[in-house]
This record gives sequence, C-alpha cells and structure tokens, in this order.
Amino acid sequence: MQAGQNAEPHARTTVLIQGSWASGFVLFLYAETFSFAYVSLPTGVGALLLFGAVQATMIMTGWWCGERLRRRQYAGLGLALAGLVIMMLPGLSAPPLIGTLLMIVAGVAWGVYSLLGRRVTDPMAATAGNFLRAAPMSLVLSVVMMAQLRVDVAGAVCAVLSGVITSGIGYVVWYAALRGLSATRAASVQLSVPVLAAYGGILFLDEAITVRLMIACAAILGGLPLVVLHQRAAPSSSNA
Repeated sequence: MQAGQNAEPHARTTVLIQGSWASGFVLFLYAETFSFAYVSLPTGVGALLLFGAVQATMIMTGWWCGERLRRRQYAGLGLALAGLVIMMLPGLSAPPLIGTLLMIVAGVAWGVYSLLGRRVTDPMAATAGNFLRAAPMSLVLSVVMMAQLRVDVAGAVCAVLSGVITSGIGYVVWYAALRGLSATRAASVQLSVPVLAAYGGILFLDEAITVRLMIACAAILGGLPLVVLHQRAAPSSSNA
C-alpha cells in the first residue's frame, strides 16, 4: 500500500513535466520577441509579419523533410514571402525595423514550436512542461529589465488572463490539432489569422487601413493557398 501511495505522486510529476527544453526555449523566444515587437507595431502589420514567418518556416521545413512542392506551390510561396518583403521596404508607412525583425523571429520561433508539437502524444502535459521550462527564462529576462518595469492592475489582469486562458488553453488545443498534419497543412490552417487580426485592429483599436497593408495581405493570403491547394497531389514524406 505504501509503495502504491509513493508511486502516484511520482506518476503525476512525470506527466506534468512532459515537453522538452527545446520547446520551452522557442516558446520563451516567441513570447518575448512577440511582446516587444508589438510595442511598436500595429495589430494587423504585426500579425502579417508573424504568420507570414510562421507559415514560411513550416512550409520550408516540410520541403526540407520531403514534402515536395509543384511549380504553382513554389510560386505561391514566393508570392507570400514577397508580402513580407513589402512590409519591410523603406517608406513613410513601413513598420519600425526593430519591431519587424523581432516579429519575424517570433514567427520563426512559433513555427518551430508548432513543428515540435506534431510529435506530442499528450498535448496538455507537454504544454504544461513547456511553460514550466519557459518560466525561469522569462524570470531572468524580467530581472534584467527590472529598471523599465511598470505595473498596473489592468495590465496585470490582462497578462494573467492572456497567459492562463488564451495562451495556455489555446496552446493545448493547437498541439492537439497538430497531430497527423503535415507541416504544409499545419501552416495552412493559420492563413486567416492575419486578416482577422488586421480587422480587429481596425475595429477595436482604431488603426488605419494602408495600401501597404492591403498589398501585403493580398500577397500573403493569396500566395500561401496556392501551396496548399495541390498538397494532396504532391508527393510527401510521412516523416516530415
């Protein structure tokens, strides 16, 4: 009886710390660069940069692992990448360079985090373990940035709700959805997010609609579906 009582807490601990340090690190990298990038970026622009980088990372990784593309798919990927370039071109409406680079890093990190999640068997345990590993890294960065710390009640409440509910639960659902998807298809299901974020920024944050935003949105959301439409016909590797 005593042995059984001792084994149960150990089993719970084992479940709790699933995940990996690699996933924990890219989760930390995504969260921090995403947060700092949005200090200077509008909502829609940030979402375009983020998910353009996410999809490019996942699709190119799929290609590297054997998910071969056809000519139209290559053209679509090139068009989507052109959308990212358009957002970075110099000009009056160009987003800040530092914020742009930080958001692209965040997108690459989220793409890697998503790819690692395709191997997960227990999404909730893996997400919990990844958050536990990312937490000390965030604490170290918080100490480094202590001189710039500004805390108010509304911000603290939003941070808790964002971290526990929208992020924590959302990441579990995302990891559960990733199982069985190819890298290309996993990237494709996120195509609507930049458009939704852009409209959200316009409706709720009174952000302006710019020609650059419209062109980049059309390029990214017009190019990446070309990659996905022919995926069933294109040869791929089940190990991708």
